[in-house]
Amino acid sequence: MRKLLMAFAAMLFMAGLVVATDVTVVKYDKDKKELTVKDGDKETTYKITDKIKVSKTDKDGNATEAKIEDLTKRLENIEKSKNKKLDITLKDGEITEVKYRGGKKN
Repeated sequence: MRKLLMAFAAMLFMAGLVVATDVTVVKYDKDKKELTVKDGDKETTYKITDKIKVSKTDKDGNATEAKIEDLTKRLENIEKSKNKKLDITLKDGEITEVKYRGGKKN
């Protein structure tokens, strides 16, 4: 019985596991609001929702909160960008947070 309880506790722990990782954007589907990223050799597609926390880092490493609109605008123009990297946080197979480096202001 004790082993069963420990296995159950381990399963609950793993189910709520939060993972942060650096990824490279492969493509963004504006209509479906789907983001395909590459982490190593593995490509994965995630839905972009309004619940995602977005932050932008300046050249000095200072993070500021950004809007979901800022992220989607960046993703729509990602093919023109030199920096296709994002830092994403995943929980239960969904993106909960996105951090990216801000570009130059014109």
